[in-house]
Amino acid sequence: MTYKEIEINQDIVLRPRLLTGDRPTGKLHLGHYVGSLLNRVALQKIYDTYIIIADVQALTDHFDHPLHIVANVIEVAKDYLSVGIDPHFSTIFIQSQIPEIHELATYYLNLVSLARLERNPTLKAEIQDKGYDRSLPMGFLCYPIHQAADITIFQASCVPVGEDQIPMIEQANEIVRRFNRTYNTQCLKICQAHLSSTSRLVGIDGVAKASKSLGNAIFLSDTPDIIKEKVFQMYTDPLHVRVTDPGRVEGNVVFSYLDAFCQDSQKEELEAWKAHYRKGGLGDTFLKTALNDILQERFAPIREKRNALRDGEVWEIIKEGTKRARHVAQCTMEEVRKAMGLRYF
Repeated sequence: MTYKEIEINQDIVLRPRLLTGDRPTGKLHLGHYVGSLLNRVALQKIYDTYIIIADVQALTDHFDHPLHIVANVIEVAKDYLSVGIDPHFSTIFIQSQIPEIHELATYYLNLVSLARLERNPTLKAEIQDKGYDRSLPMGFLCYPIHQAADITIFQASCVPVGEDQIPMIEQANEIVRRFNRTYNTQCLKICQAHLSSTSRLVGIDGVAKASKSLGNAIFLSDTPDIIKEKVFQMYTDPLHVRVTDPGRVEGNVVFSYLDAFCQDSQKEELEAWKAHYRKGGLGDTFLKTALNDILQERFAPIREKRNALRDGEVWEIIKEGTKRARHVAQCTMEEVRKAMGLRYF
């Protein structure tokens, strides 16, 4: 049964709705793959899945490079499709093309104080990371409110997030409760965080999480040569100078990636490598070669599928998804305006 058949057949009980997405600041990398993309592929047949390409949110700290954001919309969509996101089950759409989201966010601005925003630990950490002080853009300060609008306008009951994003879900639910209480309605729904079972993948430099902006990530679209080059740049144990030296597994980037990408059938062998490395006698070159082989095998089909996608085909999927998403947003906004008394005609 296709997605459209699910929508059309009124006898079918609708699946609970899920909202997730990414900022189109660049192509997606292996951190996205293990941290969210695999989970989305598994959940898309359980939930009515909406995937937002959050170009407006990306502009909160890339406002001076809008064409960079625009160019990456299709790149992110290609990454989605190449890993197994199925447009029959997942609606892929562009945030800026749903004006109702921004209308709802405007109403939400009246329900949240500056002090409450400043207490949001996720926002505080991101402001510190970006070095904002008195130069903090209002768009960035208010993005938790806009994120709440993203979630609630689609009546999502499930939002997959990492643990560090839980305060954003809590703030969204606070806004929903205040809106419903203020306007004596139940037209907006509380959502639940769906925690990822996979911890964030560290960057190849071992300094921070894998990140597009830090240039320390392996991308889904990287060529075999680039993947190999990045694997052999990986941080290991600086005290493991000679093969015979005992080495540390904890904090060793190569082992972090082996843990993330080894198949279940390889786990016993991986544990043997760890024991051998700890006592000495196993070289970094051996481990990096093994990791490269694993990554090449895992991502060759994904890269081939991505390269086969035609731009016109991808844009049609995005266009259709955005049309479908806007219809849902319009229905929610009808209820919101009715609750607020803003239906004049």
